[in-house]
Amino acid sequence: MTSSGRFDRYGEWMTRNSVRGLLLGVALSASTALSAGSALADSLSTAMEKAYSTNPTLNSARAGQRATDEQVPQALSGWRPDVTVNGTLMTSDTQKSEHVEDGDVNIVLTQPLFRGFRTVEGTKAAEARVDAGRQNLLQVEQEVLFNVVQAYMDVYAGRQLVALQKQNVAALQGQLKASNERFAVGEITRTDVAQSRASLAAAKTQLVTAETNLATSVATYMQMTGDEPGKLNYPKYNKVPKSLKSALQIAGETNPQILAQAFVEAAANFDVNVARGSLLPEAYLQARAGVSDTFGDKTTIIKNGKPVQVGIDPLRSTSLSANITIPLYSNGGSVYSSVRQAKQLASQRRIQVIEVARAVRKAVAEAWNAYVAYADIIANAKTQVSAAQLALSGVQQEYQAGTRTTLDVLNAQRDLVVAKTTLVNAEKNRVVAAYQLMAAIGHLTANDLNLNVAIYDPSENYNRVRNKWFGSDVETVE
Repeated sequence: MTSSGRFDRYGEWMTRNSVRGLLLGVALSASTALSAGSALADSLSTAMEKAYSTNPTLNSARAGQRATDEQVPQALSGWRPDVTVNGTLMTSDTQKSEHVEDGDVNIVLTQPLFRGFRTVEGTKAAEARVDAGRQNLLQVEQEVLFNVVQAYMDVYAGRQLVALQKQNVAALQGQLKASNERFAVGEITRTDVAQSRASLAAAKTQLVTAETNLATSVATYMQMTGDEPGKLNYPKYNKVPKSLKSALQIAGETNPQILAQAFVEAAANFDVNVARGSLLPEAYLQARAGVSDTFGDKTTIIKNGKPVQVGIDPLRSTSLSANITIPLYSNGGSVYSSVRQAKQLASQRRIQVIEVARAVRKAVAEAWNAYVAYADIIANAKTQVSAAQLALSGVQQEYQAGTRTTLDVLNAQRDLVVAKTTLVNAEKNRVVAAYQLMAAIGHLTANDLNLNVAIYDPSENYNRVRNKWFGSDVETVE
C-alpha cells in the first residue's frame, strides 16, 4: 500500500472516530444534564451569548455576508484599467535554408471612460445588495437567538414536568399501597386496587414521555449553544411593546425582513439601468507599447571600405488612442429583452415588499395576541392549581372517612397534575411569545438585548475590501 493510501485510510478512520466521539460526547452530556444537571447556573442571557459567539448557523451567515461584500469591488472594477502583456515568438525556414525567428512583446493599457452608466448603476445595485445582506444577517441572528429561547424554555419546563410526573408516580404508588392495605381488610374491592394500579402504570408512561421530551430539549439546547444546560432560571422580559399598535409601528421601521426586501427592490431598480446601459455608447483610452525583432536577420553595411553584415535593431513602437463605440443594433435585440426582463423583476421585487410587510404584520399580531392570552391562561391555571390542590385534600379526607371512592381520589390527583402541567406550559409559552414578538418587531438582536458579547460589525470587512485593487488574501470567519 502506498504512503498516500495509508494516509487516506488513516484520515477516514480519524474522521469516522472523531464524529463518533462527538456524538458520544453529546449523548453523555445530555445524559448527565438529564440525570443531575450542571452545578453552574445558566441564565437565558448567558445561553444567548454562547449561541451568538459560537453558533455555526450564525457564523455561516456572517461568512456569506462577507462574500456578498465582494460584489461592490467587483462593480467598482468597471472604473479601473486593464493591463495586459502579449508576446509572440515564431520560427520559420526560408527557401535559402535560412532559419529565421520573429518575436514581439506588447503592453496594452485600456482605461474605461464611459460605459453607459453601467458602472455607476452596477455599484449602486451591489451596495443595495450588501445592505439587504446585512438585514438578512440580522434576521438569521434573530432566528438563532429565538431558537435559544425556545430550547432554554423547553428544558426549563421539561425539568418541571419531569419532577411533576415523578411526584405523581410517588403519590400514586402511595395510593396503590393504601388500596392494597384496605383491600386486605375488606374495606374496598379488587376493582379499586385495579384502578390504582392502572393509574400508576399510566403515570409511569407519562413520566417516560416527559423524560424523553426533556432529552430532546437538552439535545436541541446543546445544538444551539454548544454546551449542556446548567441550572436554569425563569427569565425576565421587560422590552415588550406596550400595545399592538406600538409593536406594528416599530416592526415597520426595524423589522429586518421588511428592510432587506426594500433594499432588494432598490437593487432591482438599479439593475434596470445597468441593462439599459448596454444601449448607450462606450468610450475608452488605450495605450500600447511594443517591441518586435527578427532574430538572426542581418543587413550589409560598408565599414572601412568593406561590406559587413550586422544585425537589425529591434523595432519599438508606442501608441495612444481614444475609442468610442455606439451600438445601433446588436445581439439580435437581446439587450432590449434584458431591459424588459429587468423591469419585470423590479416590479416583482416591489410587490414582494408588500407581501413581506403583510407577513410581518401577521406575525406581530399573532405574537402579541399570544403574549396577552397566555397572561390570562397563567392566571386561570394558578386558580385551577389552587382549587385542585384543595379538592384533592378534601377528597383524600373523605376517602379515609369512607364517603369517597378510590376513583374519586385518582380523578382528583389527575386533575391536579393536569392543572400544574397547564400552568408550566403556559408560563413557558408566555416567555416564548414575548421573545417571538421581539423578533417580529426586529429587536431580538444582541445589540437590542444588551448581551455581554463583542457585537459583530459587518461593515468592518466591507470597508476592508471595498476599494481593494490587488490581492486574494481574506480574513475568514472561524
